[in-house]
Amino acid sequence: MSSAAVLAVVEHRRGELRDISQELLTVGRELADAIEGDLHVAVISGDVETFAERLNRNGVDAIHAVESGEEFDHGIYTRAVEALHAELEPTALLMPNSVNGLDYAPAVAERLDLPLVTDATDLAYDEGITVTREMYGSKVETTVEVDDDRFAVTVRGGEWPAAEGSGDASIETIDLDVEEGDFGVRVQGYEEVAGGDVDITDADVLVSVGRGIGEEENLELIWELADALDATVSASRPIVDSGWLPKNRQVGQSGAVVTPDVYIAIGISGAVQHVAGMKGAETIVAVNVDPNAPIFDLADYGVVGDLFEVIPALIEEFK
Repeated sequence: MSSAAVLAVVEHRRGELRDISQELLTVGRELADAIEGDLHVAVISGDVETFAERLNRNGVDAIHAVESGEEFDHGIYTRAVEALHAELEPTALLMPNSVNGLDYAPAVAERLDLPLVTDATDLAYDEGITVTREMYGSKVETTVEVDDDRFAVTVRGGEWPAAEGSGDASIETIDLDVEEGDFGVRVQGYEEVAGGDVDITDADVLVSVGRGIGEEENLELIWELADALDATVSASRPIVDSGWLPKNRQVGQSGAVVTPDVYIAIGISGAVQHVAGMKGAETIVAVNVDPNAPIFDLADYGVVGDLFEVIPALIEEFK
């Protein structure tokens, strides 16, 4: 069934859809409109019926729910995407630029003989796809033009808003016939990494701290503010490199990409590597003593002042 269509493969973990899933629906719809085609969504493994209901948003034309296993499996995802692509023959195949997405995307592209562009931050279509990417710690922006009628792209999280509204897409449930070990690998289990006490990517409010905090003992003030706001504490790389907070709390290109409702940056200058991980926040508040700090160019609200005066005042106000 050859058609002008987009196939977007969503992602879930431990029974929950990842944020990138709803973002993929947005970029998928934009691309489908550009090629004047339909948006097909694939959800593979896990509670596919529940996931399909949550993915039934405005702009989604069809949902393909592949029942096979509970968590991510390289072989299952590769075989499922390959089978759906053979059936739909879409113009574009979209996948998350995540640990899981980058596991199966190259295998799928190789098996389907598709050009693959990874880590897209923007897409434009005009008789062909042009993909925007960032390089060298987000210091350089590049564009890649794909000279092929069909292509595959992995999409960076936090670059598009989440899809909204309720849709009326058709839902097709598929039983996938995959034998264990077909791809020479087998999932033995799921284990949280050390220091996984919180998942900052799920937080609605983040209080994030940078080198401007000065000393490790000053983190007590940050924890107090987070408690008053019912927020989660995160950090820029220098704090993690100093050993003051664990790696799982790091925001940035070498850490996590977060999209909270509110992101409060305290003592963070706004280096491009950090900004790459938090620029998708709905509201950004910056507190910094330097009025020329780059973070203020991004912030919705900025406070120029000594954080050791500003933060206690905020704590008192919110308490």
